Amino acid sequence: MKILVTGGTGYIGSHTVVELQAKGYDVVIVDNLSNSSVGVVDNIKKITGIKPFFEKFDLTDSERTSEFFRLNNDLGAIVHFAAYKAVGESVEFPLKYYYNNLVSLINILVGMKENNLQDIVFSSSCTVYGQPEILPAHEDTPIQKALSPYGNTKQISEEIITDTSVTTDIHAILLRYFNPIGAHDSAIIGELPIGVPNCLMPYITQTAIGKHPFLRVWGNDYNTPDGTAIRDYLHVVDLAKAHVIAVERMLNKKTKKKVEIFNLGTGNGFSVMEVIKSFERSTGVKLNYQIMERRPGDVEKVWADTEYANKEMGWKAEKTLDEMTYSAWQWELALDAKSKEIGDRK
Repeated sequence: MKILVTGGTGYIGSHTVVELQAKGYDVVIVDNLSNSSVGVVDNIKKITGIKPFFEKFDLTDSERTSEFFRLNNDLGAIVHFAAYKAVGESVEFPLKYYYNNLVSLINILVGMKENNLQDIVFSSSCTVYGQPEILPAHEDTPIQKALSPYGNTKQISEEIITDTSVTTDIHAILLRYFNPIGAHDSAIIGELPIGVPNCLMPYITQTAIGKHPFLRVWGNDYNTPDGTAIRDYLHVVDLAKAHVIAVERMLNKKTKKKVEIFNLGTGNGFSVMEVIKSFERSTGVKLNYQIMERRPGDVEKVWADTEYANKEMGWKAEKTLDEMTYSAWQWELALDAKSKEIGDRK
């Protein structure tokens, strides 16, 4: 069975490719490498022994995307990750986010419809909830106004998929995940953003290794126990396994309606300061950080009600926060060692 993974050289995508290959699926990756490296394809092979098929192109290119689907009309399912994902950047460049995230999805759905492909697992986000009035957020929690263009693209994408399913044979599972962190146990793949990280964990590890003079903590005046924002952090491998379960749920015709929605998280909320303390505790490395003004678009606090995913999908996050932060550090150390090795060769 052949599975398309868009954005498959990215952080979550690459870990999901590893888990799909471990289950025996043939994986095709499409990625424009805007926030990743083609070297990830070889790194996946180092872990699994199998090099996934890779095509580099931009899914906003309607003609190229249409051609791809014509030549790959035997796909069993599609897992769609490819999207810009930085909340702060989306506030600064909204058109960039609306164009990339929405046009790419529309082109994929058109390709699916034209080639009679039915199953798509969509990478959604807890940002669709905005700032929920009641926590934890569950799948039926009322959707609030998105606090960032990024969050809005996820809300609109869910609406596009749902509306499309009404008049086509397309079925979808929308996975609303919270904040993935950590890296594969091999430390061969992990989160490697281009430029200064927008996400907390790579910012922490890069600061600890000396790439940044200090970690910026965006706000300490939120209505939370320690004043810093609260998120539900889950390990990226736990998250990747959920995508495999979702794919198999669709392929085995176990879905109960055309569009299903699942929250993916641990069910626990951790503040920025708690993540910093976990990192220091699990690694023994002290962090230099400074409190900054709040960052536009950030939600104050959100964490998941995961009961439905736990029972209906048979999935549950397993890693503790300390295990997550420790694995992220091992990945950063591996990157640093590789960089020094390359430097020595020169």
